[in-house]
Formats: sequence, structure tokens, C-alpha cells
Amino acid sequence: MVGADMSNALVLFSGGQDSTVCLAWALTRYDQVETVGFRYGQRHDAELKAREAVFDALTQDFPDWAARRGQDHAVDLSALGQISETALTRDTEIKMSASGLPNTFVPGRNILFFTYAAAIGYRRGIMRLVGGMCETDYSGYPDCRNETLANLEKSLRLGTEASFSIETPLMWRDKAETWALADALGGERLVNLIVEHTHSCYRGVRDSRHDWGYGCGECPACELRAAGYAKWRGAGQQDTA
Repeated sequence: MVGADMSNALVLFSGGQDSTVCLAWALTRYDQVETVGFRYGQRHDAELKAREAVFDALTQDFPDWAARRGQDHAVDLSALGQISETALTRDTEIKMSASGLPNTFVPGRNILFFTYAAAIGYRRGIMRLVGGMCETDYSGYPDCRNETLANLEKSLRLGTEASFSIETPLMWRDKAETWALADALGGERLVNLIVEHTHSCYRGVRDSRHDWGYGCGECPACELRAAGYAKWRGAGQQDTA
């Protein structure tokens, strides 16, 4: 293992709203920030394309942050999509499953993501792993819960004998507070970057533009993002009234 440097971080970066806010959060705190993205057999590649658009926009709009951004790592986890029967890895209707979870839940996804991120971090001496998981207003995914990730952090430490930490700056924020955090970190420039370049729509729609960004406007991810945006903008207007 390369000597660990606690001024560095590795961000799980999908190209969506939450991971972009987490990337900005890390870039304001740490000297060097690397990123990792995963191709896991998604039904569309809109988020993966959004990653490059966000990187380009960050370089143009936030040169100080760009100077801190290090290597981007791409990991192929297509086997996960092959063994998953979910609405994120199959062209199927989004609905609730018999388990009580939405069928957009990909079992083991975040556990695998952090395990692979830890393998990269171990090799590169990066012990701080950052993810955009949240259990404040979410779809009920059990691998987004704080308890899950606290235990995973412990397992990573035990399994590697390295001092890994999992940081989740959005864990206790709702979507309105996530928009507010973006504004606090990078002002209207970052908010506009998120609107124009990030992608969260489960259906991969990029030809419908809303105030909050691109998407179908109907899937759970779009509804959550839209509601958070409206709540945040409404709160801001009340504060300035």
C-alpha cells in the first residue's frame, strides 16, 4: 500500500446530482480528490455521459477546484447487471417489488462500489472514501443507510488493516438541503452546472428540460429532485421576502 495521505479523498462519482455535490464538497476540503465511476450494466448510459460533461464544466467554471482534481478511475462491474433483475439494469416498468422496495434497488451495489473504491484507495494511499448516500428522503434502499455504511467501514478496516473512512455528507440532508449545500459550496454557478449537466433520471431522458434539470419528470428520482428544488427555491424566496 502506498503511504496513506489523509489530505486526499476518493469520491464515488456517477454524474448525478448527489455525487456532483459530494465532489464539490470534497474539492473544497481536500488537497487532492480522485474519482471513481462504475459501469454496472445500467439500462442507459446517460449518467456515464454526464460524468464527462460535469468534469468539463468544473474545469471551465471552477479552475481552483479543477487544480485539485486528480485521476478518474473507471471500473467495469457489468456482471452485477447480468445477475440483477431491476429497473435500473433492465428495460422494465418502475414499480414496488414484493419485498416492499422499489425495483430500482440493485442489491449489493453500494457495498460493491465501496469495496472496489477501497481497493483503489489501498493501492493509491487514499483512505477517505466519499459517497452521496442519504437516508433522509430516499427510496428505502438498505445499502444507503448510515448503519449499513458504518458497518461496511468497519469491515473494510478489518479486511485491509487500513484506516478507511466512509464519508457521506448528504446522509442527513433532504433534497432541498442538498440544493442548498450546492449553492453554499459554489453559488449559482454550481447550481446551474447541476441543472444543465448532471443526470439522475432513472429512464435516461435527456430531451425534456425542467427548472431542476433534465429528466422524464415522473420517475422517483425526478420527482424527488423536482420536489427538493421547489422546496429550496421556495424557502429562499421566503427568506428574502
